[in-house]
Amino acid sequence: MSVPPASAAPPPSEGMSAPADEAEAAARAGRSLQDLSTELTARVPQLLEAMRSVGTGLELHTTLDRICETAAKLTNARYAAIGVVAEDGEGLSDFVSYGIDEATAERIGRLPDGHRGLLGALIHQPETLCLADLSTDPRSCGFPADHPPMRTFLGVPIRVQGEIFGNLYLTEKRVGAAPGEAAEFNDYDVHMVRVLATEAGIAVGNARLYEAAKQRERWIDGSVAVTTALLSGSDAEDALAVVAEQARHLADSAAGIVLLPDDEGGMEIVAVSSDEPSGALGVTVPPESRIIADLLDGQAVFLDDAATDPRIMTDLARGYGPVMMLPLQSDGRVLGTLVTPRARGGRPFTETERTLATQFASQAALALMMAEAQRDRERLAVYEDRDRIARDLHDLVIQRLFATGMMLESAQRRSVVPEVVRGVGKAVDELDVTIQEIRTAIFALQQGPAEAPSGLRTRVLREINMAAVPLGFKPSHRFLGPVDTVVSELTGKNLIAALREALSNAFRHAGADRIDVVVDATLVLPDGRQGVRLTVADDGVGITEGGRRSGLKNLKRRAESLGGASWYGPGIGEDGGGTTVVWQAPH
Repeated sequence: MSVPPASAAPPPSEGMSAPADEAEAAARAGRSLQDLSTELTARVPQLLEAMRSVGTGLELHTTLDRICETAAKLTNARYAAIGVVAEDGEGLSDFVSYGIDEATAERIGRLPDGHRGLLGALIHQPETLCLADLSTDPRSCGFPADHPPMRTFLGVPIRVQGEIFGNLYLTEKRVGAAPGEAAEFNDYDVHMVRVLATEAGIAVGNARLYEAAKQRERWIDGSVAVTTALLSGSDAEDALAVVAEQARHLADSAAGIVLLPDDEGGMEIVAVSSDEPSGALGVTVPPESRIIADLLDGQAVFLDDAATDPRIMTDLARGYGPVMMLPLQSDGRVLGTLVTPRARGGRPFTETERTLATQFASQAALALMMAEAQRDRERLAVYEDRDRIARDLHDLVIQRLFATGMMLESAQRRSVVPEVVRGVGKAVDELDVTIQEIRTAIFALQQGPAEAPSGLRTRVLREINMAAVPLGFKPSHRFLGPVDTVVSELTGKNLIAALREALSNAFRHAGADRIDVVVDATLVLPDGRQGVRLTVADDGVGITEGGRRSGLKNLKRRAESLGGASWYGPGIGEDGGGTTVVWQAPH
């Protein structure tokens, strides 16, 4: 719809000749143009100040807010807004307003989507539109409940480098200072807003370039952080948790999720980063899912709304809106899938975000493969060292202890003093016990990961026996409840990792002479679920002020990922000295 002319000539009066009509019309048109020029000249300083204000700053959303406020003040409008056209040209991806307070906006509810009404018409027909009463336009579809009344309307498109970015809307022009001025947008307003929209297009273009550069920088920094973390020597579970956390932060999503292929041809969730416990760990997606087939083929999957997409086969995904599902692949090998979902009603992922996320997933997959190769080399070195230690213990230490025991037995037979006989006999018995313990340690050293016993009780004892070597003493242990039968494999695996971390911390930092380990499978959690609790208490020096707590943070993260908790407190030394570490999770 075109803008109405500044003034319109009335029809010729009776008795007035046609030449006179034309002359008067020309005179009026000349006066109209002169008035327009005078008005524009008078408002040039105001327009220049508005343009200066619009061009200040580079942050995109702040720039849009500033454009709205400046346009409202320039035209004396009560309300102003900018609708940002979606990338596909259908509807609005963002809506920034000025003049409506937070309470009113909350009562109105959902923002306009631009799929219908005047806003939708301006998307498909981006041209200046000036209305004295927008309710009379046939394209108008009214306002929602609690929306403030709006009558006058001025809409001007904003173009960035020739492409439509969005539209600037102004409504409810207030009466000016001039007597008799009508509260309607006039030609002066239209020309001023057009100039402002041109300047706004330049400002938005600069802001978009800045935002794109900052966004790429964040994703590159995130990729570097993931690579550094993965190659720092952390185990596979910690590595996947790092990928999930970084992806969630960079994609501004509600969660970061990593899935790995399972034995059934589907995928299992193995790492989750979220503000709220979701209980997603261990959830599997069946191989019948069309999405899984695409991901295993190395294809990225993007969903506009997971809650309504027919391809979704898990209830967990129904609580999300836009979702990116990216294969973690390198050299044609699909290691897993990275999922970044946004909340219901969240803004869709832009094309730039999809591209950057795909590149991040490829970099993360490469880093995972490098970390896996590095861990294999380190594991091989450990196994080789274990074999050497086991051979030395068997060939040297046990043989010497055995020979010493035979010498003591010979001396015992030759002695006639009862006290000497008893003392030597006791020493021989101690040597026999020592030899048995060394043989147990040799067996543990020679045992590979595939031969690890499945019982949780046995695995706990194995960790305690392994820790006894560097500690110089064997920690005490106690089990409560049916540990082997009620604790799931996932919880048991994390409990063993927590025990290993706690014993390692005690050896490296505590300087303890006594450590007590308790595994309680009779625990009832605060929410009523059955759980298991691991307690590792020592009489060492305790946790020093300002000391490193990375190990304790790892314990807490493991517990919270399962819906549990972890904390520490005073130990079992005199006057509460030392440290007690508690780790618990549902069965």
